[in-house]
Order: sequence, then C-alpha cells, then structure tokens
Amino acid sequence: MLSFILQAAENFCVHQIRLPYHSESLLPKKRTLIAYLDIENTHGEKHRTYIGCDDVLLQCITEIFLGEEISDQETLRDMLLETTNMIVGSAKVLCEEASGNPFTISTPYFHSNDYFTLDAEGCHTFHVAEGEMFIVLKAL
Repeated sequence: MLSFILQAAENFCVHQIRLPYHSESLLPKKRTLIAYLDIENTHGEKHRTYIGCDDVLLQCITEIFLGEEISDQETLRDMLLETTNMIVGSAKVLCEEASGNPFTISTPYFHSNDYFTLDAEGCHTFHVAEGEMFIVLKAL
C-alpha cells in the first residue's frame, strides 16, 4: 500500500501542483500540520495513513488551488485534508489499476499541529517548494 501512496504523492507533485520535488525516507524534525485517513484492504488489514505538511508547502498548495497568497490556519487545515484525500484517493485508483490488493478509504481527519512522534512501518518526506510533506503508514 505504501508504494501506491508514495507514487500518488509523486503524481500530486508533478501533475497537480506541478513543482519539482525530491524525497527521502526520513521524517522531518519540525512542527507540521498532520492529518490521517484510514484504509482497509480486501483481506481486512487496516492501516492509518498520516500526511503532514509544513505551513510553507500548505500555503503554496493553497495559492495554487485557491489563489490565496496568505491563508489563515483554518484554510491551511482544510487544504491539508483535501491534499490527504487527493493523494490517498489517487493511491486507491493506482492500486486497483495494478490489480493489487484494492483498499477502501475513510474520510480524512485533522490530527494535530505538532512533531510526528508515533512509531510507523514506513515513512517518506517530500521536499517541495521550500516546504516539506511527510507520509507515514501505520498498521492498526
């Protein structure tokens, strides 16, 4: 599942926000806005996908999608939830097209504005537009 989510995040950078990126398998060591969305595959395995973005990247995404140069925290939270939904929803489609183990997704929820401190199976950070976005998958 993580590979499909990472591919969807790459597609988001390239096709949705159209910005170059580089990635690494580390978590950022700074406060970020964090959302999560639960997924379940056809075998009943459940995972929680966390996506965190710093204010710099969220403001950039908000400006691209909404045309707002300066956004309040509520707008940035909403954009994080929408970004989480777009990335994991795209991963769901990629998985179905690859005849992998398809999964269902829940509604995204806001988690916190903090450092990410939970143990996780896989993590990845994307550096985009002078900001950062991380993705973590955790079994439930």
